[in-house]
Amino acid sequence: MASIKAKLSNINTLIFDVDGVISDGSVWTTAEGEQIRRMNIKDGYALQHAIKKDFLIIIISGGTSENVRMRLKSLGIKEIHLGARNKMTVFQEMVEKYQLNLDEILYMGDDIPDYPLMCKVGFSACPNNAANEIKNISDYISSKNGGEGCVRDILEQVLKIHDKWFDEDSFEW
Repeated sequence: MASIKAKLSNINTLIFDVDGVISDGSVWTTAEGEQIRRMNIKDGYALQHAIKKDFLIIIISGGTSENVRMRLKSLGIKEIHLGARNKMTVFQEMVEKYQLNLDEILYMGDDIPDYPLMCKVGFSACPNNAANEIKNISDYISSKNGGEGCVRDILEQVLKIHDKWFDEDSFEW
């Protein structure tokens, strides 16, 4: 079995769930019915930096918040798939569209709907507070919880292995 570092050195595509991964899983609802999620600014920095370094970032989420779409779009993410009732269908579309090699894909999820995708990719990761079923199949369990830096944690590791973390591009947002 390949080491974690060896597996991460193959990664060029990173797919993330939103609720419980990029957000902390909390949903605040306004009187008007708008749903608001909390996200970590350091996760945002790492996402935009990875894009700058030519990593493909894909979001696949069952949630439908346009505020989430706007936030992720502002980071430079182009493949944002919200309202995904069947994440596997969207995943397969992305694999075909970009001619992706499954061994070069990292997926980070936190709960049961993420399970099938995590079993398909070359590297699966989850936040520290993920469901036990997800932890049991993860190649890596972050020390950080969802929405509290777990995305930054895994992105930083991937970028460091590729020698693309702390360089001249690191100082510009």
